[in-house]
Formats: sequence, C-alpha cells, structure tokens
Amino acid sequence: MTEGPLVAVVDDDDAVREALSDVLRAFGFAVEDFSSAEAFLAFEGMERTDCLVLDIAMPGMTGLELQRELKRRGRRIPIVFITAHADQTLRPRVLAAGAAEILFKPFTETALLDAVRAALPRR
Repeated sequence: MTEGPLVAVVDDDDAVREALSDVLRAFGFAVEDFSSAEAFLAFEGMERTDCLVLDIAMPGMTGLELQRELKRRGRRIPIVFITAHADQTLRPRVLAAGAAEILFKPFTETALLDAVRAALPRR
C-alpha cells in the first residue's frame, strides 16, 4: 500500500493534535505532528510536507509567525489554519496572506478533510 500525502499537524494542545492526527491517518494520510512551530521548523522532512494543519495561537512562535517564516525561507506549503478564536476579521486576513483555509474550533471531521484535500497540490 502506498503512503498518502504527508500532512504536518502543529498544535500545542496534545489532545487536539492527537485527535487531528488520528482522523487524518484514518483517511489515508501520512502524518507527522508537532507541539510547536519551532519543532516543525526543525523537522528534517519539511520539504516532503504536502500540507500543514496549523494552530494560530500557540506559545512561542504563533501559527501566523510560522507562515511568515516559511515564506521567508521560500517554503510553499499549503496551510489550513485552525483556531478557537472566532474573529470575523481573521478569515480574510489569513486567506489574503496565502492560507488555503481557516477552520474555527469546533469543526467537523468532514470540514477538516475537505480543507486538507482542497489544499493539497494537484498531482
């Protein structure tokens, strides 16, 4: 069996990170998960990452700061942001900055899968 696209999940909340990873794996994705943006930046397999599911609000480097750092490094990884802070101004800002999607917690498995599939580069 071939392994599916690699999705990196970055969230400081252990329970959320594990739940998202489990759902994605159950639907055939390869998953690497990270508890911080800094841990993802240290990941040697970053260039193999097909999509990033990224929490916006984290201690240390935030998801938005990670997005800026990836752009600075020339890394073009599609990002699906997740957040518990439903700010109406946030969606247009993150999409304008290049995010593929933003999901507001709580969201359904279907919403997550649809967002990740839509974000994946066409093969």
